[in-house]
Amino acid sequence: MRLLDRYLLRELLVPLGYCLSGFFIFWVSSDLFAELRSLQERKLGLGDIAEYYLVKSPEFVVVVLPVALLLALLYSLTNHARHHEITAIRAAGISIWRLALPYFGVGLVSSLALLALNELWVPDSSDRAEQIKERHVPPPPGAPGRDQVLKLGFTNAREGRLWQIPVYNLESGEMFNPQVIWAQRDGTRLWIRAERGWWTNGVWVFAKVRLDREPAQTNSLLVPVLQTNVMAFPEFSETPEQIRSEMKISQGISLRGARKADIPVAAILNYLRLHPNPSASDAAWLFTKLHGRLALPWTCLVVVLIAIPFGGASGRRNVFVGVASSIGICFAYFVLQQLCLALGTGGHLPPWLAGWLPNLAFGGAGLWLTAKVR
Repeated sequence: MRLLDRYLLRELLVPLGYCLSGFFIFWVSSDLFAELRSLQERKLGLGDIAEYYLVKSPEFVVVVLPVALLLALLYSLTNHARHHEITAIRAAGISIWRLALPYFGVGLVSSLALLALNELWVPDSSDRAEQIKERHVPPPPGAPGRDQVLKLGFTNAREGRLWQIPVYNLESGEMFNPQVIWAQRDGTRLWIRAERGWWTNGVWVFAKVRLDREPAQTNSLLVPVLQTNVMAFPEFSETPEQIRSEMKISQGISLRGARKADIPVAAILNYLRLHPNPSASDAAWLFTKLHGRLALPWTCLVVVLIAIPFGGASGRRNVFVGVASSIGICFAYFVLQQLCLALGTGGHLPPWLAGWLPNLAFGGAGLWLTAKVR
């Protein structure tokens, strides 16, 4: 790594660290001020509160990192331009693109970090934070366990199976009194009822199973087929991960929230495997979500493209110009992003365009403006 690259990185990473730390302190302070009474009512101690905000921090980082990176870039570039350092660097024969190479490296690392956070930590952070808040609150009599879901039902449209599960344990994958209605190729339906079911070695196993067949004719009685103590069903392709994905997506579709971004790409793909032919409205929502999730992490690279022409132009300027510019750019970007997501989920824009248009528009503008920098 060149001495110049190390210098530019140091001048960027220091304000970036300050921005992230400042935003984090401000967020924790404001949220704690608003939630303090609620946390005290739930008898949370200092350690519980610290764990609560630690669990919620990935969701905060996903929102704030692009803004902090843009602010740090504009500050450092404006400072370099103000002291004619960029002019001296370019006079030495270094192009604006070569000068920006360390910034693109930081943008790429930030994008990969956002991608990992979005897929691995953010989707479950809200649920884990809620569990921490309720850990000292005794559940009401007769309430299900924290990992139990009541009256769960989902459909595998691809293979023609309808699952009805009165009690399902999210942690262990155990189900009680499950019933599966399985459409057969000959027009009949197989009714599978059991006292208990569990997932082991990649296979669903049911205990105290009863199988009945429903003839193709309407209003026909069920015909008993088999009754046994234990029976494995390797034909069932559904997995506990797909069941969780079904729950997340079904809840999201019912809410129709274009702003909610807590559904990972893996969950959307799992849902589409079970529902290969969703309705037009559901398809618009699902594919807009999918493209939006894929496009979101690369905002950090778009930020670099935008910051270079805004902050790298020659001339003496106040460093606070970078702050004002970052606020305006962020506002315009997020307004366009929310507008595109709303149009995409409503079926007024192709899903891929709704997800990627903000990045394409701002990234293309950044490339064009950077090429015009003198």
